[in-house]
Amino acid sequence: MDDANMCIATSISLLMILICAMATYGAYKQHAAWIVPFFCYQIFDFALNSLVAVSVLVYPNAIQDYLRQLPANFPYKQEIMSVNPTCLVVIILFFISVILAFKAYLISCVWNCYRYINNRNSSDVLVYVTTNDTTVLLPHYDESGSGTVKEAPPPYVSA
Repeated sequence: MDDANMCIATSISLLMILICAMATYGAYKQHAAWIVPFFCYQIFDFALNSLVAVSVLVYPNAIQDYLRQLPANFPYKQEIMSVNPTCLVVIILFFISVILAFKAYLISCVWNCYRYINNRNSSDVLVYVTTNDTTVLLPHYDESGSGTVKEAPPPYVSA
């Protein structure tokens, strides 16, 4: 690697560390906006990996060309090249689909965290379900601390 590529790789690595730190801080301090850059990165990464899967499907012969360009001392190069090209494409697509499924799971985790923080910070009425038959609406946080009761509670009835 030359100096320009090393500088680019270093800057991308530092940017990724910053984005991950922002997401961690946002989840810890319950700030949903800090999670958005990490979520956007995950979507972009998923899209790029999906394009790789599509390119393997559309251009299956490119895999053999790529294998020929590998250095001679690459481990298991001859064994991989001796595999049937159709079988090799199926194996590669299987691994790519497993990776895409895992990335989709991680995207859904980050999205659920974002939604949870957003809904927790903006909920006006909290609902507390006591049993299957009764539901109690809890007052807003600001109203509950005032100490004034607007109406008397209902009388206690024993069951």
